[in-house]
Amino acid sequence: MESPRSRWLPIAGFALASSANQMAWLIFAPLTTGAAAHFRVSDSQVGLLSEVFPLMYVLLALPAARLVGRSLRFWLGAGAVLNALGTVLRLGGLNRSGFAWVLLGQIVVAASQPLLLNAVTALARHYLRPEDRPAGIAVGSAGTFLGFVLAFVAAASFGATRSGLLLIIGAVYSGVGAVVLVLALARWSFPYPLEGTTVAVGWGEMRRLWSDPVMRGLVSFVFVGFGVFVSLTTWAQPLLQPAGVDARQSDTLLTFMVLGGVASSALVPPWVARRGWQLPALLVGGVVTIAACSVLAWVPGLMSATVSLCLVGVLLLPCLPVMLEVAERRCGEGSAAAAGLLWLAGQAGGIVVAVLSGFAEGTPWLAFATLAAVLALAAPMARRLRGQLSAVGAAGGEAP
Repeated sequence: MESPRSRWLPIAGFALASSANQMAWLIFAPLTTGAAAHFRVSDSQVGLLSEVFPLMYVLLALPAARLVGRSLRFWLGAGAVLNALGTVLRLGGLNRSGFAWVLLGQIVVAASQPLLLNAVTALARHYLRPEDRPAGIAVGSAGTFLGFVLAFVAAASFGATRSGLLLIIGAVYSGVGAVVLVLALARWSFPYPLEGTTVAVGWGEMRRLWSDPVMRGLVSFVFVGFGVFVSLTTWAQPLLQPAGVDARQSDTLLTFMVLGGVASSALVPPWVARRGWQLPALLVGGVVTIAACSVLAWVPGLMSATVSLCLVGVLLLPCLPVMLEVAERRCGEGSAAAAGLLWLAGQAGGIVVAVLSGFAEGTPWLAFATLAAVLALAAPMARRLRGQLSAVGAAGGEAP
């Protein structure tokens, strides 16, 4: 009997909703000083608009994974609607004295993030044929990263003086993403429903996942890898400025870095999965990023930064969907919990590594060298993964 065909519209709706969520997260990050002047608040208060996201994710990752594991369609749709509601609340900031509304909206949007991000692997598992799932996870992850690009492009195009327009664009885009995703989820039931009972996601399930050596290796790798990526997006501008790279050039470089990562995240992981090259992909991404950070430490400049950051985007960012795809096949019905654990590790890594490298902000070469050294810690983890990943298989079937 022929298996049901894959349903791609829910994946597309997820990509829209998650990109809107990430755009809302980072829209004011490149405009901290200008936005502070616009809203008549301090730089640190504007910084809260971005900083609340990793904090909320760390707090809500486990409860959100539990909800998504129990009822994927309902809670994923709720996450998209909550995201849209938060961007509507931010419209109170159309009045320059309405910063409190912007912050309240950001908190609501941040609360929706775990519901959206934790669902990417489970969504592919429910709606796509096994052979299509690596592509589905890659498209969903690329949509998430697309939000980074949209934030940088919108901020560069309109600037802090058009903050009201940025809020309107975010609300419209989030509303469209929520409508598309909710209608897609309502239109189609799961072609590939869970077999047996739903996995109860709690501390016991997380401990079970942590006892798996593959999951431990993936969690460790995403902690340092995503942490380095977040640090580069956070500190690249001040670290490159002493080398003559101005703010506009830095924003352009970061945009191209993430844009390259979006494209490769959509294309590379399915190709890697078909050939069983997950470990080489992780090793190449890690080694190239170590080399790129080392180059920026010793010979910083516009040309070296252009080459280094673009390579980091193209080769490091796809490592996350590669690891999510491995986790989906490894954990089966517990894929929502596995995705939540990986995203939690990535967010925690972003906080820890960004703070660590931030201590060396005044000494750029030391900051970049620190990032290279942190990522070098992933080498022993990758070596331990070699035998474990071969047991997962190249194209399907959960490991015992």
